[in-house]
Amino acid sequence: MTTHALPPVVDAATWERQLEALRAREKAATRELDAIAAQRRRLPMVEMPDYTLEGEDGPVRLADVFEGKRQLIVYNHMWFAGKEWQCPGCTGFTAQFTRLEFLDNYDARFVIVTQGPIEEALAYKQRVGNRMAWYSTADSAFGADVGAPPDGGFAVNVFLRDGDTVFRTWHTDGRGTEQLSHTFALIDLLPYGRQEEWQDSPEGWPQSPTYSRWGTSKDIAAAYGSDSRGD
Repeated sequence: MTTHALPPVVDAATWERQLEALRAREKAATRELDAIAAQRRRLPMVEMPDYTLEGEDGPVRLADVFEGKRQLIVYNHMWFAGKEWQCPGCTGFTAQFTRLEFLDNYDARFVIVTQGPIEEALAYKQRVGNRMAWYSTADSAFGADVGAPPDGGFAVNVFLRDGDTVFRTWHTDGRGTEQLSHTFALIDLLPYGRQEEWQDSPEGWPQSPTYSRWGTSKDIAAAYGSDSRGD
């Protein structure tokens, strides 16, 4: 017998009724997300200065980070000088994105920008097996101007390019980034969910301190990094 608490066992008809009640809320949430996306498409925008970042091949204007696309999503990766392993949340989150070519059909690109020096950032990218394009704003005010200052938090920003002029159209941070992740969506389907102390769960459900089940940056490197591939 299991020592974990279990959901109550009911007959199939009772289960179907309760599932249908939950599904009604899920569908309502989907329609609300559609409405939020519609409002997002109607947001105004703000013109950005002509920033210069550092890329793998040297200095690059923000407008050129688009690589000819009109739309750009930027994940601002946390960076702390002198640390061997950077933020595990950022490392794990961005490790999900291994196939981004589908964005080509939407005239868009998704990249990482960090405050770390580009040489260190690219070395970290290889160590943890990250597949995204990385840029550095170490010598630019770009990060600080879009909500990701040195030694600060992570953020997601979206930009639209009109010729050589770049506009900022959207920003989020904190749990606002969860909508971009498939990990939480999958975990939230499980009977025990994320198993974190802050969540509303039935009595006896397994719960742990927040973040304690998250993989570390070292775990990500072991699974996907250069050492794991024998490079």
